[in-house]
Amino acid sequence: MKNKIHPLSIVLIFSFKMMAQTDVKGLKDYYKNYFPIGVAVAPRMMSDTSAEAALIKKHFSSMTAENAMKMGPIHPEENRYNWEPADRIVDFAQKNGLLLRGHTLCWHNQTPNWFFKKDSQTVSKEELLRRMKTHITDVVTRYKGKVYAWDVVNEAIPDGDTEGYRKTPFYEIIGESYIEKAFEYAHAADPDAKLFYNDYNTENAKKRERIYQLLKKLKEKGVPIHGVGLQGHWSIYEPSAAELEESITKFASLGLELHFTEVDVSVYPKRHERSTEPFKGKAEFTPEMDEKQAAHYKMLFEIFRKHKDKITSVTFWNLSDKYSWLDNFPIRGRKDFPLLFDTNHQPKKAFEEVIKF
Repeated sequence: MKNKIHPLSIVLIFSFKMMAQTDVKGLKDYYKNYFPIGVAVAPRMMSDTSAEAALIKKHFSSMTAENAMKMGPIHPEENRYNWEPADRIVDFAQKNGLLLRGHTLCWHNQTPNWFFKKDSQTVSKEELLRRMKTHITDVVTRYKGKVYAWDVVNEAIPDGDTEGYRKTPFYEIIGESYIEKAFEYAHAADPDAKLFYNDYNTENAKKRERIYQLLKKLKEKGVPIHGVGLQGHWSIYEPSAAELEESITKFASLGLELHFTEVDVSVYPKRHERSTEPFKGKAEFTPEMDEKQAAHYKMLFEIFRKHKDKITSVTFWNLSDKYSWLDNFPIRGRKDFPLLFDTNHQPKKAFEEVIKF
């Protein structure tokens, strides 16, 4: 007598197949008709056997190097580049068919000291421009055709009520023209790459206006700028829906592409100044934090989807709560939980809210 399969077994097999099919769908698949979903990565994640690599390939369609392409890490000495970490990220993106954003070509932080000095003296305007051009040309040329978009200038506008530009060595030695020069050098090195200005606190009305005026001036002067990166370092307490929508519509009115480049939602009130006091609380992700964060992410992505005609990329700044740049910042010793995946790489309630539409 032939063995018969019990009807219940058939139901269970079918159920398991359906669960497996459902489990295959990643974050990028939910948003395939909206915009690429990206993540900031480190070279250590680029091993195909790592849990991080599996999570990246399943859920994301774009990557940004968190640190490996910044001026200091990639160009530590005038006549020496450290290509290997960035190359690993580029190779992983190429191998797995992911878009790659470059970050960042000109930023006052993580710039090596040699960039502004010669024989212990501050370099001249002409010398700093030459060094900028060499650096930008070398980096952009190396990854031409592999990096589709660059954050060219990062955070040139200060916070608070301060007018004008951030008083960085680039500004103090060259003047405001360093911004347009950086875009010109990048465009000459790769005319097909999309070039972005990138900044945070873009929902703050005063800073938003100053960034808007900078971008408007660059556009009017014919500088090759294609988009604005709105970083999105937020918290469960901000921004409001109205503030976010105002930023989207205002910057889009310039005819620029919008990328949300560094999205995370801290479970603590937002601040950008480092504290001198260590954390004295208990580092835990409470049910209340979970609920508030999920609700905030839900609101953010409802607005992103609403403006899919203006937004052409959304990137999370780090992969999971296992590691975030917000750990120990701005308060030493404090663990944060700002992302969609927990410390074990499992989806959180916020993830469910982001895909529920």
